[in-house]
Amino acid sequence: MAINVSSPELLRRFTTLSTRNYASPAFSVAAPLLSVNSNCRSIPKLCKLRESGVRSRAIVGDTELKIDEEDASLLGDDDSAEASSVDKPVDEIIPEVQERDFTGTPYVPIYVMLPLGTINMDCQLVDPDELINHLRVLKSINVDGVMVDCWWGIVEANAPQQYNWSGYRKLFQIVRDLNLKLQVSCLKFMSFHECGGNVGDNVHISLPQWVIEIGSKNPDIFFMDRDRRQNRECLTWGIDKERVLRGRTALEVYFDYMRSFRVEFDEFFEDGVITEIEIGLGPCGELRYPSYPAKHGWKYPGIGEFQCYDKYLMKSLKKASEVRGHSFWGEGPENAGTYNCKPQETKFFSDGGDYDSYYGRFFLNWYSQVLIDHGDRVLTFANLAFEGTPIAAKLSGIHWWYKTASHAAELTAGFYNPANRDGYAPIASVLKKHETALNFTCVELRTMDQHEDFPEALADPEGLVWQVLNAAWDVGIPVASENALPCYDREGYNKILENAKPFNDPDGRHLSAFTYLRLSPDLIEERNFVEFEQFVKRMHGDSVPDLEHCLEEEARTVDE
Repeated sequence: MAINVSSPELLRRFTTLSTRNYASPAFSVAAPLLSVNSNCRSIPKLCKLRESGVRSRAIVGDTELKIDEEDASLLGDDDSAEASSVDKPVDEIIPEVQERDFTGTPYVPIYVMLPLGTINMDCQLVDPDELINHLRVLKSINVDGVMVDCWWGIVEANAPQQYNWSGYRKLFQIVRDLNLKLQVSCLKFMSFHECGGNVGDNVHISLPQWVIEIGSKNPDIFFMDRDRRQNRECLTWGIDKERVLRGRTALEVYFDYMRSFRVEFDEFFEDGVITEIEIGLGPCGELRYPSYPAKHGWKYPGIGEFQCYDKYLMKSLKKASEVRGHSFWGEGPENAGTYNCKPQETKFFSDGGDYDSYYGRFFLNWYSQVLIDHGDRVLTFANLAFEGTPIAAKLSGIHWWYKTASHAAELTAGFYNPANRDGYAPIASVLKKHETALNFTCVELRTMDQHEDFPEALADPEGLVWQVLNAAWDVGIPVASENALPCYDREGYNKILENAKPFNDPDGRHLSAFTYLRLSPDLIEERNFVEFEQFVKRMHGDSVPDLEHCLEEEARTVDE
């Protein structure tokens, strides 16, 4: 049977269905799947319609929507009659699905992260010829620049205040010669953390050796879980003001490192090659606790564990409890489960659990405030070191268990964001205080995909992204973003574009930049790269021809 699903009325119904507030917490769609507007163009996509008792189901691409008989009647009298027969065979058709046209939309710069092993442990540039070739390819499609990881464990590896920037200088010169811009990330530039043991890490870069030696004698300079297992990804925030690093506090160590970089690469700042510095504030450079370390057995979608059991943070908690007048609150929760628990398996995170008790609210306020205070202090020193240069801070997108009341995975990471509280507004206020841009992850993830792959996780990346972006926009700070996982497909890029340039936003808000994770042979592969080139053009607001047409033209050129 031939079914016409391209009529405006049916598309309107599909939009309505895709945005209904279903009763099940495991199902939500933050943005309409289909829309009808003058800024759309049609692309073919497989669609199936099936009859299922009283209601029909429509599968558009990978997304299944339920359609009332009333909606099915929009297909036309004949089609409606056919649809009412349970035993009719399923027909496949190719309808017109609307894809938004981004021509003329605001220009969003695109940066590409360089591979983790671009600089080796001796601070030497690895395979500069191949890197130059790859950078030229990126330049050919008008990528604006690259982002590089400047690792503390490489630069200040062997002794305090002995810095080796040689490999980075050679890299920066290549970037400048190719007329590209440079983002230096703290996670990547001011990388005050270890590399290795996280998703996507294919190299291992530890903290400086002299810091590791101090930690062997004083293990409490690192974060610890309730069983006092160390996490050496970064230093505990409890020593920000403690002189335990050979006479210096952690804040002084960070400032000296940042100041050394600023002096060493002054010419690149003056020439405008370095456009932004992203300040590393925690594991993976993100402002969060290392609450879900794979090295301790964590697996998605575990809730993680609180990381406050080093003696310095415990001293802070004890003091806070005494000030509150309840000294017996000076301990961490005893019923918060372990790394791979689900919220409902614990008495602390379950619905109506202790997270919302008097003690729970006290503890979570303290735990999240330690995170905010750490960010406040480091950004204060960063602005001193990089006066006049834009700086940014990165937040992680912890989207699993977002549809539960407690938001357990966010709580263990330090984001006090249960269903009855906005945990990101206080962070946005601190960033505003220091005129710091927010860089947020997971903008490519779709809630529906998470529901299909891990329904038990009750994840909602779209809802989380919308909350965090609006928290930043509401206080008037720039918002940049990056993908959490490798992305090569049109659907992932479309999700990024939707978040980068919200449709019909009355204030015209959009991302200030996007960083693609990351340069690799897979990205350079022909079809992937053509798709990426189209993504770059759409982020820049340029017109984009059809992908298949591009590939046919390229093949024709090769044949000739």
